[in-house]
Amino acid sequence: MNHMRRLSNEKDGKKIKNQTEMIKSDRLLTMKTGYYDTDELITALATPWGESALAVIRTSGQGCIETVSACFSHSKKLTDAAGGTLVHDFFVDPGTREPIDEVIAAVYLAPSGYTGQDSVEIFCHGSLPGIQRILEALHKAGFRNARPGEFTMRAFMNGKFDLTGAEAVQEIVSAKSRKAQALALGRLSGNLFHEIDTVKHALVTILSKIEVQLDYAEDDIEESIEIPASEVRELERKISELAATYSTGRLYSEGARIVLAGRTNSGKSSLFNLFLKEDRSIVSDIHGTTRDYIESWITIRGIPVKLFDTAGYRESQDSIEEEGIRRSEKVAEAADLILYLIDGTFGITEENRSDMKQLSGETEVILIWNKSDIAVDDPPRDTIPVSAVKGAGFEILEQEICNKLLGASVSQDSEIMIDSLRQKELLDRAAESLSEAVLSLEGNVPLDVIAPEIGDAIDALGELTGEITSADILDKVFSGFCVGK
Repeated sequence: MNHMRRLSNEKDGKKIKNQTEMIKSDRLLTMKTGYYDTDELITALATPWGESALAVIRTSGQGCIETVSACFSHSKKLTDAAGGTLVHDFFVDPGTREPIDEVIAAVYLAPSGYTGQDSVEIFCHGSLPGIQRILEALHKAGFRNARPGEFTMRAFMNGKFDLTGAEAVQEIVSAKSRKAQALALGRLSGNLFHEIDTVKHALVTILSKIEVQLDYAEDDIEESIEIPASEVRELERKISELAATYSTGRLYSEGARIVLAGRTNSGKSSLFNLFLKEDRSIVSDIHGTTRDYIESWITIRGIPVKLFDTAGYRESQDSIEEEGIRRSEKVAEAADLILYLIDGTFGITEENRSDMKQLSGETEVILIWNKSDIAVDDPPRDTIPVSAVKGAGFEILEQEICNKLLGASVSQDSEIMIDSLRQKELLDRAAESLSEAVLSLEGNVPLDVIAPEIGDAIDALGELTGEITSADILDKVFSGFCVGK
């Protein structure tokens, strides 16, 4: 048995070592042949293009510090600077030596800093002509414009973080709510990678045991090692649960479209203003005040929501109002959730019943009994009583909205979620392969059939974290980043 364990450990060690070498080789190949060339000097504005108190211009690449120093009035200040220090000087045209701006430069020596390469970040005044002149001077000195996500691409290539962490950088930038930002920050800190890596290493150990029995003759093995199906099934469960967080993670990341619909004067604009906590939409007793839909981003209990206030439904001879109603109907068709308001002072009318019948389809609908404080009747059971003017019932409505959007999700309180379709597809692939492996183990299928199934799961997880990937996949991931990140 000790002999068997020694062989298994040796096999496991070789497997991990070979995999590490493959990762380095694959990343190096991508660096030289892909959309990005890490040997070139790059620069980009890292802050938005516009007037501001300060702007940040990034540079990176081997020889970057010496090249930027040609644009400083005292070049040795930069070349003599220690890593992680700030240098104050005048930025000048490298040809004419004409001063352009007074700046502060942050110096990073490889492998420190964001990209893992030598880099300089220039903090200048947020003057558009000044920014343009600094960028032109850097181009003259030898830099080219960075492509979208190229700084993060270099950080990934230099092992600053894995591919899930690299994706999290852009997810943080584009986060529409605190919840989305917090989830993305967790992925950047490595919680998703750690979860996947733990599963992958367990699978590598199992595969190593299988390959030992396949590679060595029966006479060399004192006794066979059992591969428990329960262990593989547990790993498959963890991967499936992680993949199941996609819908919730996507909701927190991209948000939902919610449409306020109903008859004229049912209180849609009042409710819209209550959600926004400001008088954005005109409220009037006159029918047909809202001629077109109004939209605004809000956050409902951590979920980003694009809220639409629409023109009230009614028969109208006014061509402008008629067009507004038509547009509102099209917006409702594309909604993730519709809040249909019923005027409680009139009760449910035939027109309301007709509207609700028309709205009943694939889109979820919440019926709101508005003006509940002055309603003529008690609210029907399938409605939520709300006073858009006084705010009564609003918290209950918010909770019901969350329930509808999240559904029966068990992952909404999880600290680790995914919101990338690429990640979900790879997790699904890994889970499917392990499910097949479990069936094979339970059916006493030969190990040489089971090994490729477990190997495919390992490959899928390796592709997810970027350990095994291609230039095309990396280009697809990073091309969606903003320039300067």
